[in-house]
Amino acid sequence: MNTYRIAVIAGDGIGKEVIPAGIQVLKIAAEQGGFALDFTELPWGCDYYLQHGRMLDADGVDRLLTFDAVYLGAIGDPRVSDAVSARELILPVRQRLFQYVNLRPMRLMAGIRSPLANRGPADIDMICVRENSEGEYCGMGGRLHAGSPLEMASQTGIFTRQGIERIARYAFKVAQQRPRRLLASATKSNALQHAMVLWDEVVAGVAKEFPDVTYQKYHVDALCARMVTHPQTLDVIVASNLFGDILTDIGSAISGSLGVGPGGNINPERTTPSMFEPIHGSAPDIAGRGIANPIAAIWAGAMMLDHLGERAAHDSILAAIERVIGEETVKTPDLGGKATTADMATAVTSALRR
Repeated sequence: MNTYRIAVIAGDGIGKEVIPAGIQVLKIAAEQGGFALDFTELPWGCDYYLQHGRMLDADGVDRLLTFDAVYLGAIGDPRVSDAVSARELILPVRQRLFQYVNLRPMRLMAGIRSPLANRGPADIDMICVRENSEGEYCGMGGRLHAGSPLEMASQTGIFTRQGIERIARYAFKVAQQRPRRLLASATKSNALQHAMVLWDEVVAGVAKEFPDVTYQKYHVDALCARMVTHPQTLDVIVASNLFGDILTDIGSAISGSLGVGPGGNINPERTTPSMFEPIHGSAPDIAGRGIANPIAAIWAGAMMLDHLGERAAHDSILAAIERVIGEETVKTPDLGGKATTADMATAVTSALRR
């Protein structure tokens, strides 16, 4: 029997509520699938920072190398600057573990109402392949003359041919596996004449390797508008770190709730563990109330199992999610209901057992 070692970083806010719900479902899926999951909880996050002055242990990233995957809840707390919490935990893990693919499904499920009028599940079914290791979030830059009237700041985006090629090739392969075989590339080469022109050139070059995929580039602002006005024309989107971050929040919003969207930080070569998380934040405004929607965390856990080679378990969990959402009897407040986090987790586990 295969046993997978999973590092669990519940993190902050509602992460501490949705990750236990996800683990509840994952344990049932493992039991049914004939494999085992060995969870190790790591207390990292903003509470840890407030106690120790750092977001994770000094050897934290090295410790993660001993696991098969990482299951992350949410990072962020009003008491800690977002620049600290993201820069000292999420981004270093993504970069040092070579998780250069950020994979985010954006899909309207039957039973959820989109804020877009007259749009149903057939209209909103996309997946974003976001570059996750360089670009605008690489951390290059600095500030000068701090606190003076002459204060200045620079933030440099780094784009490499290798980085663009590998994310584009991954995205085209994802598009090949989907029925419509469409790929949209997010660019802004009319204004960013160096980085985005290189992006366009490299993506267009990779496109020649995939003649069975229909490729189209869009300026990112036009792509944002298209996601709202013509979502049915989009399927796979490949984007830089910053553009992908923005586009996927739009994608989750038009899919009915940020509480549903999962994400995977993938090392395709599998030389280091990949990390899976809901894309919502720590939501301090509702933390501790037990009303957070755990679907995104549960779906992220299913993506983790798929990455580990347990595709059948992934499919079973996703089918259970679809059944619960479709029946519309259990809804958390973000979906227009009054169910608790525990209610939703119980409903999904019950559907999984059927």
